[in-house]
Amino acid sequence: MALFASLAERLNHIFSKLTKRGRLTELEIRQAMREVRIALLEADVNLKVAKNFIAEVSEKAVGQQVLASLNPAQQVIKIVNEELIALMGPGNVKLEVASKLPTVIMMCGLQGAGKTTMCAKLAVLLKKQGKRPLLVAGDVYRPAAIDQLKVVGGKAGAEVFERGTQDPVKTAREAVEYARKMGFDTVVIDTAGRLHIDERLMQELENITKAVEVTEILLTVDAMTGQDAVNVAETFNQRLNITGVILTKLDGDTRGGACLSIKAVTGKPIKFIGVGEKIGDLEPFYPDRMASRILGMGDVLSLIEKAQEAVSEQQAKELEKKMRENSFTLTDYLSQFEALKKMGGANALLAMLPGAGKYKLKEGDFDEKRIERIRAIILSMTPKERDNPQIINSSRKRRIALGSGTSVQDINQLLKQFEQTKVMMKQMKGKGRRMSF
Repeated sequence: MALFASLAERLNHIFSKLTKRGRLTELEIRQAMREVRIALLEADVNLKVAKNFIAEVSEKAVGQQVLASLNPAQQVIKIVNEELIALMGPGNVKLEVASKLPTVIMMCGLQGAGKTTMCAKLAVLLKKQGKRPLLVAGDVYRPAAIDQLKVVGGKAGAEVFERGTQDPVKTAREAVEYARKMGFDTVVIDTAGRLHIDERLMQELENITKAVEVTEILLTVDAMTGQDAVNVAETFNQRLNITGVILTKLDGDTRGGACLSIKAVTGKPIKFIGVGEKIGDLEPFYPDRMASRILGMGDVLSLIEKAQEAVSEQQAKELEKKMRENSFTLTDYLSQFEALKKMGGANALLAMLPGAGKYKLKEGDFDEKRIERIRAIILSMTPKERDNPQIINSSRKRRIALGSGTSVQDINQLLKQFEQTKVMMKQMKGKGRRMSF
């Protein structure tokens, strides 16, 4: 389900009623704000946060400047958007870098929030920024925690420093020395979690901060736990003075109360959000982009960034040339599906488009299994068949089906889709030529 789907749908419904009315009265705005308040509470937003938010919006929305404007409904939506940004932001907060390397990041959180996996995801992000991270196994209590960090660290291509079950404080100290000696510029310490907050856990974390100079204390919380996540963040912040929050499982949270409440309750920013299970599914948190998505305005900037990561500029130029020359092949077709897969799939991309609620793809329309099936079919073809699919007759189809573990019907469907895509590209090319005159 799309990020904040339920809340976005409710708000869209509330504001669509306002836009149909033209001029608005103060009473109509206050009635709409009451509905917004209910929508926020149903999304598991903290009660105090919801009340303060509505009070701020209402005060600005019932002003004479709004009521007398030509399009008061749009003015109200603009105010709600600005207040949502202020509630979660006001802007993206980057990781601090230590004046004397290495930068030390201590990851903390309760068991089950995804903290260990998040260490590896953070390493992937840091490596993209040109940094050299070292992961440190500081959870010596949970069975297989060290092995888990080694596995996810391997997927991230990051070295893992571990000293078995020795005192985590000593391990942290030794890891920083090792990083300094071996040229690692960032140390990410995976600390122990608990099923609930207790004194022993907090004391150990405090001891680590005293033993090494920690630059960032990042708390990992599960977005799907709603207000429990906010309460956990508040408690950790009181004891450790955290520097930021990482929200995991945001892709599975259709309500989003934690995302909208944490900054207001703790005063500490959300720095990253986990948007999937893959090792690269970690994104910097942008309050303005999130507000736009909540209000159905899309997130075009994130969409562009994902596209740039999935398709290089050279690949884009080559594709444009092939479209222009009408030489698009099945190999090119496959590369587009793989790029779509890298970007998170069609459902994730549509959620970033303005008016995303209007688009409703069925679950699995662009799932990984389907892309793998397409990949298997195309790779079972000869180079000549990929370049000239019109030569694929019945006997060739049977051979391709046998080689790809699919059916002739699957191959017919793929060839039909490919021809439709080529027709669409030809039409786009024709429109482009007409527009150029």
